[in-house]
Amino acid sequence: MKRYAMSWIYLALITACFYALYNIFIKLASTHINEVTGAVILQVVAFTLGAAWLIYLKVNRMPIEVSSKGIWLAILAGVFVGLGEIFSFFVFSKGVPASAGIPVIIGGSVLIAAVIGFLFLKESLTLTNVLGLILIVGGIWLLSKGGK
Repeated sequence: MKRYAMSWIYLALITACFYALYNIFIKLASTHINEVTGAVILQVVAFTLGAAWLIYLKVNRMPIEVSSKGIWLAILAGVFVGLGEIFSFFVFSKGVPASAGIPVIIGGSVLIAAVIGFLFLKESLTLTNVLGLILIVGGIWLLSKGGK
């Protein structure tokens, strides 16, 4: 069991690195490209990468689970990631530093996801979780005071 617990944390940290770089490149691009154009290019590249990976799985006859519910939930996720990308470009086009904007965006998303998980998905929150969320709120407030 411990080995399983360790393997997901490394994957999560690698994922966090990808998201950090994703946000840094949005920040850097935001002053050189129209917000919507930048988001569309980002999404086309992400689609191409995903499609190539899916083709690889198919060619190698690896199992690919698909259900109509899964498709609809993925579509909804795509809608919100697309809106998130467009709005990220808008945020950074205002000159907000990455050191303030990215933690507010990511911290805010963690906070909102935790509240949605608790209220609608009936997930539990421990005292430690609640304290962490309170710290996120405090961090967002502090970072918003230092940003542009």
